[in-house]
Amino acid sequence: MSTSLKYRIGFDAGGTRVEDALAFAARNSFHYVDFNADRGPNDLRRWDDERVAAFRARCDADDLHVGVHTLSGVNVAEFSPFASEGVDRYLEANVDLATRLGCEWVVVHAGFHFSAAEAARKEAALERLKRLKRLTGYAERHGARLLLENLNREPNNAEVHYQAFDIGECRYFFDAISSDAFGWAFTVNHANLVPERTEGFVDELGIGRIGEVRLADNTGEYEVHLLPGEGNIDFGAVFGLIEGAGYTGHYSMAFGTEDEKVAARDSLAMLVP
Repeated sequence: MSTSLKYRIGFDAGGTRVEDALAFAARNSFHYVDFNADRGPNDLRRWDDERVAAFRARCDADDLHVGVHTLSGVNVAEFSPFASEGVDRYLEANVDLATRLGCEWVVVHAGFHFSAAEAARKEAALERLKRLKRLTGYAERHGARLLLENLNREPNNAEVHYQAFDIGECRYFFDAISSDAFGWAFTVNHANLVPERTEGFVDELGIGRIGEVRLADNTGEYEVHLLPGEGNIDFGAVFGLIEGAGYTGHYSMAFGTEDEKVAARDSLAMLVP
């Protein structure tokens, strides 16, 4: 396995049929792929043993490392009857699929809350921590690793706000869940939406729990996934900071067409000697 930056920069395929994403990865010398299993051909319910075997064989043959990225729109803070149990089953099913496929990580989220109803928000904050603790125990028993993604800040007057968008909220979860099965998917473009930026997150939280660094550009104003150079993120400084701190894991580009991903990977890889 190479430790070069180019080797370690992968991409998020989203809901693209994952076999197609793996074929694209192999043709273009990518080695790390995230995908979502909510809809279409990747649907959690559409994986029979034959398909699982073919998936694993493809990954072994082409040196591919894959992770499942759950949907941030499934609210981990849910506490309503029936809906709450559905969230638990959804998260466990993603861990189950990741285990069957030999995936190396599962990206999860801390949910969201509505601005009105202060008491309900406090109750949901406790519930999301309990749920992520339970899920971490489930992941430990199944040999999976969860990565909590720092999500994006919404405007102050927005009705819905994601949790774990700043350093304090991320620390709340990382301090409470100390398992090796609970790591961090550090999203640089989300960090760019708060005053601390990438530097603050790395200074305060370190790199020890990072299992994936997610990349896109933005202008620091609101959530949007731009190509590197279209926003104000200095990716040379980002790589210098993270690599300089000793990070040796992979990166995931969350932007662009297939051609744009290839070009961006090659350009980004040149930013670190």
